[in-house]
Amino acid sequence: MRRWVALTLMMTVITSTALAQDARLKRLDSGVNATAWEAVGRLDIGGTGFCTGALIAPRLVLTAAHCLFDRDTKQRIDHGSVQFLAGWRNGRAGAYRDIRRAVVHPEFIYDGDVSSDRVRNDLALLELQQPIRNTTIKPFSTASRPRPGDSVGVVSYAKDRSEAPSLQEVCKVLAQQEGVLVTSCSVDFGSSGAPIFSFQDGEAHIVSVVSAKAEVDGKRVSLGTALGATLAVLQAELVAGKGVFHDGTPRRKRVLVGQGNTNTSAKFVKP
Repeated sequence: MRRWVALTLMMTVITSTALAQDARLKRLDSGVNATAWEAVGRLDIGGTGFCTGALIAPRLVLTAAHCLFDRDTKQRIDHGSVQFLAGWRNGRAGAYRDIRRAVVHPEFIYDGDVSSDRVRNDLALLELQQPIRNTTIKPFSTASRPRPGDSVGVVSYAKDRSEAPSLQEVCKVLAQQEGVLVTSCSVDFGSSGAPIFSFQDGEAHIVSVVSAKAEVDGKRVSLGTALGATLAVLQAELVAGKGVFHDGTPRRKRVLVGQGNTNTSAKFVKP
């Protein structure tokens, strides 16, 4: 409860003046404007839903932890039913990869409620079956979290733009507290796990991952997970050999991209 109150108070003191300075979403549906963002991809969850993820190494994808949980059972899903579609747009991807291992932050608890505890640990790292080594798909580096007032950007898929990502090149960091980054970036269902970027010397660096959306004074905001120590924990988990899925239930049959029901809990969690 204390964590939830802290998050609520943090958002209520934010003014909405910065929201008017944001750039509009730009659809990246052509090779020209999408070239720099090919390492952002759609994560298809068992053919029934999707999240957004980003390549940070030839074999590693960063996304939100809650994308790997079933909303109804609140249990981990088999990451064998997840596929990363790098640069997915208009029915094609630059690379298709299955997931070999997946780790979520050990302190992440999927309980359906959005609190600062949940958001700050809402991070997952996926190891691909095969690395992506492609001159047009270059992994992003990460950077320290930005300060309130700094400009950031986000690239994401969403329920009404699932066939091509969209870029919001300028949005603002409104606040940060307890490992939670509050931004004015525009996100929607499907944007979970989307990379939030800072721009330094003309290069984009991932500084956060979209965890949830909320409202401040009637204005929509996004809540992001800070990286830093949280990401270091996940990297250590993989080095320790963790991330193998153990479950006695039969593995869900894979559904090909574009087939099956698109209604799933994995898309996004709204407060």
